[in-house]
Amino acid sequence: MAAIRTAYLTAARSAVRLLDDPAVAERWGRPSALAEFGVAGLAGHLASQVFQVETMLAEPVPPGDPIELLEHYARGSWLGASVDDDVNVGIRRVGESLAQEGPDALVARTTEAVERLTGALTREPAERVVHLARGPWSLTLDDFLTTRLMELAVHSDDLAVSVGVATPELPADAIEPVLSLLARLAVRRHGQPAVLRALARAERAPDRINAI
Repeated sequence: MAAIRTAYLTAARSAVRLLDDPAVAERWGRPSALAEFGVAGLAGHLASQVFQVETMLAEPVPPGDPIELLEHYARGSWLGASVDDDVNVGIRRVGESLAQEGPDALVARTTEAVERLTGALTREPAERVVHLARGPWSLTLDDFLTTRLMELAVHSDDLAVSVGVATPELPADAIEPVLSLLARLAVRRHGQPAVLRALARAERAPDRINAI
């Protein structure tokens, strides 16, 4: 199995363990660390990073070449969108819908989906392409998994902070693709000098180099 597929599954299993933490159920109805997101909806959004992969694998792929990973973000309407923009309102609604049956049901569904994906990702060919109808455009499966891996890492931190537990530590082979993607996005957004200075020269670092 390709390294990114193994990394994605590692992060997905880590997310399931976080969702199953008693602190998540205890704070299910409370606000989260993200504006306008409750803990329940954020948990649903985290779980959706697993469900989306199953959905993409089942969707037909129209003719045409997949786009590059950074082009996916360049075209996306969600980067830089305000909390009240339609895209973010829709994301919150989906998360809340996935969480409506409660924490135990969400953990069970996510666990089962990860188990199915463990087999499915082993069987998919290296050149597999998936289609994002909301784009609309296609990505290689491995590039799509990279986007979901980043979402799993970032939103695991969001959820952990929201419920007062330690952020799960991912192994190097899982977190390094996330950091690489975020660095590339930060450079695209702020330029090479800003990112270089933030990482190597505190005395002239910019105020921010956020990637997303």
